[in-house]
Amino acid sequence: MVWQQIYDPFNNMYVSTALAALPVLVMLVSLGFFHIKAHIAAGLGLITALLVATLAYGMPTEMAGKAAVLGGLTGLMPIGWIVLNVIFLQQMAEQNGSFKVIQDSLSGITQDRRLQLLLIAFCFGAFFEGAAGFGTPVAVTAGILIGLGFSPLAASGLSLIANTAPVAFGALGIPVITLAKVHGYDIQAVTAMVGRQLPIFSLLVPFWLIWAFVGRKAMLEIWPAILVTGLSFAIPQFLVSNFIGPELVDIIAALVSMICLVGFLRVWQPKNIWRSTSLKGHENSSGEALAEVAPSQHSTGAILRAWAPWLILTVVVFVWGQPAVKTFLNGLFAPAFPIEGLNKMIEKVPPVVALPTKEGAVYTFNILSASGSGILLSALLGGLVMNYSLGDMLGRYAKTLWLVRYSLLTIVLMLGLGTLTRYSGTDTTLGLAFANSGALYPFFGTLMGWLGVAMTGSDTASNVLFGGMQKVAADQLGLSVNLMGAANSSGGVMGKMIDAQSIVVASTATRWFNHEGDILRFVFFHSVALASLVGILVTLQAYVYPFTEMVVR
Repeated sequence: MVWQQIYDPFNNMYVSTALAALPVLVMLVSLGFFHIKAHIAAGLGLITALLVATLAYGMPTEMAGKAAVLGGLTGLMPIGWIVLNVIFLQQMAEQNGSFKVIQDSLSGITQDRRLQLLLIAFCFGAFFEGAAGFGTPVAVTAGILIGLGFSPLAASGLSLIANTAPVAFGALGIPVITLAKVHGYDIQAVTAMVGRQLPIFSLLVPFWLIWAFVGRKAMLEIWPAILVTGLSFAIPQFLVSNFIGPELVDIIAALVSMICLVGFLRVWQPKNIWRSTSLKGHENSSGEALAEVAPSQHSTGAILRAWAPWLILTVVVFVWGQPAVKTFLNGLFAPAFPIEGLNKMIEKVPPVVALPTKEGAVYTFNILSASGSGILLSALLGGLVMNYSLGDMLGRYAKTLWLVRYSLLTIVLMLGLGTLTRYSGTDTTLGLAFANSGALYPFFGTLMGWLGVAMTGSDTASNVLFGGMQKVAADQLGLSVNLMGAANSSGGVMGKMIDAQSIVVASTATRWFNHEGDILRFVFFHSVALASLVGILVTLQAYVYPFTEMVVR
């Protein structure tokens, strides 16, 4: 029997909204304030979500359980699979001393930790976001930063902050493409609109990143390099999104930014070299950083061998992300399993959709095309380059699996929570609360996208979740549908740094287990502040000249 979602079960939006928010609040408060271990906090949130879905929203118990299981499976593949294999590669690189060689080679470009952070977290991370997305950039950049001696909080928190502006065009433009296909937006128009919002933040985020690391005064010491980094990313991001399309926006912008920054550093270096690897103001509370050792000279061959695993990773992940490659690999093996008793058994209803729409619930085991499989291949090839035997790699893989066991459990539980909120309709209740903001809707509609990513961990999922609601609300209020569709995605990128799965990926990559609450507390302000700034920009684009001239009608 088909179950129709109910968005206001108590005929009182205040009560219904409070109950809908309860599972996420339980998890975040447990994690951030009571310092409960992440897998326990996620379990408490999931239990709360099950109770709210079944007792308050009337969702059949069996459906609720199956929705949670589907989410858990999604957590293992692709997210957990990415984390496991990136940490495997990182463990091998750290074990054989490659990170020390990489650190020394980076010192040849710059010994300043602020500039290394720009190069790794922002530029390199943006490339991986564009090529793969789904947790890959944070896992890779946080892993590299911790290997270079950055403190765990710095490596985790700063990787999360850096992975914002590129997210809307991540994984070859999947979030924007999905928004257009699922909800009927004009793909080029909404792509162009996102490209008239995010470049402003692509210019801002590098400044914000370094300010969060070292403070305002030390940030201003390297402002020319930050400006070069931001401008050389923002300009290609605008041009490619407005005149080509969404697929290659991040990859082209990241490569241009990386080349420009490295080239600029050949002719300019700051007067004062910043060598600290801890966050300013957190020197005694951010865990153990690796002891800094004076740079050594290495042969060209040694430097190439140290960088080879990461270069292999870059090439393989890029190739793996190509639609043609994914289609080919899925054609070889990608069995789909409709979840009986859940698939097409739940119906979304107005005002979220124009007509009642049944929700699909199909789990696809696309292990061949998953980014994590490309990362595993890269790790195996990199291991051979680092002179590991197959036996050694097998032993290291088993140790890695044991190392990340609780992180994988946490991801499973958190994705179970996020998926259950989607199928039960509680996330839609929260979205409707934002939608009832009248003339302030451009601001709060942007925050709806932020909320969607914070809850689901994915800009793509947020666009699927709220993209239709944005379109309906924009029509009712006389706003541009492209403006609000883009706002959902642009605002959503700032929720990426506080979504639970990203925080677990970061804590796992830095091996700073059971400190997810510390990471959450550090990044929360940055997430809210940046999301609010996106909301202000969208409001200006909706109502205030000359910003209104930026809107694609």
